[in-house]
Amino acid sequence: MAQDRGIYVEIRICAGVDEVWRCTQVPDLHELWDLRFTAIDYLPKRSEDEPQRFRYSTRLGFGLKVDGEGESTGTREEATGLRTSALKFWSADPKSLIEEGSGYWQYVPTADGVRFITWYDYRTRFGAAGLLIDRLLFRPLIGWATAWSFDRLRLWIDRGVPPQLSMRMALIHALARLGIAFTWLWQGFVPKLLFANADERAMIAAAGLPLRFLPAFGVLEIAFAAVALGLWRWRTFFLVNIVAMVAALIAVGLKSPSYLVGAFNPVTLNAGVVVLSVIGYFSAAEVPSASRCLRHAPGGTP
Repeated sequence: MAQDRGIYVEIRICAGVDEVWRCTQVPDLHELWDLRFTAIDYLPKRSEDEPQRFRYSTRLGFGLKVDGEGESTGTREEATGLRTSALKFWSADPKSLIEEGSGYWQYVPTADGVRFITWYDYRTRFGAAGLLIDRLLFRPLIGWATAWSFDRLRLWIDRGVPPQLSMRMALIHALARLGIAFTWLWQGFVPKLLFANADERAMIAAAGLPLRFLPAFGVLEIAFAAVALGLWRWRTFFLVNIVAMVAALIAVGLKSPSYLVGAFNPVTLNAGVVVLSVIGYFSAAEVPSASRCLRHAPGGTP
């Protein structure tokens, strides 16, 4: 599998090895938290000595899915409590970029829980084109999905947040951020930079400011949109946004009160963005994040 250094992900979970093992080794539980798989099924064994084989599938949307198979190649438990589960996997599905691969899961007991670790690598199909797609897109994406899923597992075990709920919170948080970012981007670019709207100029004049400040305000609002997207994990952003919306509404009320009763007025706009900020703030408390995982093995080796 030596076409790259492989994918390494590690996270600390405040639980015993047995609990982490159960949530990761039982197929019905594993598929609940792992973003990479939609379904995992163990295949019947003809004897106890036979390696455990399994089928997996991943739904891509629009009715498409990728199927594959795998096999447990061994489990080892040391006197220290450390456990290692090795496996290999492959796919004959022509839609799968991965042709075959191998890796392991490791459970390292610590004073306050478990270091849950995975490392895996794979060989791609489609020749040079497959290698390029893998290097530029697929490998970063599947590495992120692995780390995001590990933190989703941590939230489930550590904080009792069911995987279905953490996914729902992640989607709500994303929609809130995207809605806020779109609002700032539109307000900065369209009425201030692109068209220099007459109402915008009137409010600037009513505030006693030179009209040349209008583009600067547009750039500032676009920068705020960039902050909303660029600092994705900064939860305090939503509180800052609430303050900015309330302050802007007060300023309009004091300097240009006639706009408060017009169609598509600042009251409905700012109130809507404040509500999105409240939703985003509370949903962000239970959102998995790949950044909480260690992505490189200590010492640089898997």
